[in-house]
Amino acid sequence: MSDPRKWVTMGDVARAAGVGKITVSRALRTPAKVSPDTLAKVQKAVDALGYVRDETAGALSSQRSRVVGALVSTLDRPVFATTIRGLEEGLSAGGLQLLLGSTRYAPDKEARMVSTLLGRRPDALVLTSTDHTPQTRRLLGNAGLPVIELWELPDDPIFAAVGFSNRAAGRDMTRHLIDAGRKHPVFLRVANANDTRADLREAGYCGALDGLEPRILSLPADDSQSGPDFGARGLAQALACWPDTDAVICVSDGLAVGAWCEAMRRGLDVPGALAITGFGDIDVAGDAGLALTTIRIDGEAIGREAARLTLAATAGEPLADRIIDLGYTLVRRATG
Repeated sequence: MSDPRKWVTMGDVARAAGVGKITVSRALRTPAKVSPDTLAKVQKAVDALGYVRDETAGALSSQRSRVVGALVSTLDRPVFATTIRGLEEGLSAGGLQLLLGSTRYAPDKEARMVSTLLGRRPDALVLTSTDHTPQTRRLLGNAGLPVIELWELPDDPIFAAVGFSNRAAGRDMTRHLIDAGRKHPVFLRVANANDTRADLREAGYCGALDGLEPRILSLPADDSQSGPDFGARGLAQALACWPDTDAVICVSDGLAVGAWCEAMRRGLDVPGALAITGFGDIDVAGDAGLALTTIRIDGEAIGREAARLTLAATAGEPLADRIIDLGYTLVRRATG
């Protein structure tokens, strides 16, 4: 009985194909340099044996793992999924593979995961947060590799940043509602101490009130609850606390969906008596769904740009800009 732990080697492929190991290596890495007949024999042996190329030896000799580590704040939100898709497609086109993890908005968890990823000797790291512990900053600074921070625009990125201004987005949505005649807008969010993007949107809301009373409802975080759960409960609490509420600015589309459903259950006129807005422009927010007024972020473009910067940096090319603002779009629809 064969040892189930034994990996199929390049030597096994060479023997099966009737060629030398160097020929197998050349066929797999630079197939244009071998004849079609030889390439076919090698590929047939690879398929028959289930051979997977050992990248560790190449990584040791070239000092390149051809792996990029990415840590996202959460895998629960569609906007991050589009960013990862754009990142993966861009990196794959350049011959790099993506290793993905989620920090759940926890800087301490990010620190542990960064340490683990650095042990794999990645070519670069991509992070969807700029809120790092001192330990993480030391690790990243000492590693000497490209670090791309996404979804925010820090004044001094570790290496480079791609995103937009969350503060400006919160400000513009609030101004839009005030310009439309809303006098009592409530900002609805979940109380996550490490969600700096929500903090920035809240700051934008406060900065746009122009003398109006700030009304911020921050619901306790609860992993058993979804965005719509928070939104429905949040609207109920907002109306109980401030009966004259005429607009609810939700920190995400998920909360806005729940707020809209609660408004329908109560028979409220949206947008006549109550405007509801979101952030993210998820599928259900479109005209075929709720027709939700929201902020649209091109998450896929953020991912593609991060991939471009990563490929350029790992190739030793200088970066023209370290901070790239891709902006956002305020999408005006039926709810506000």
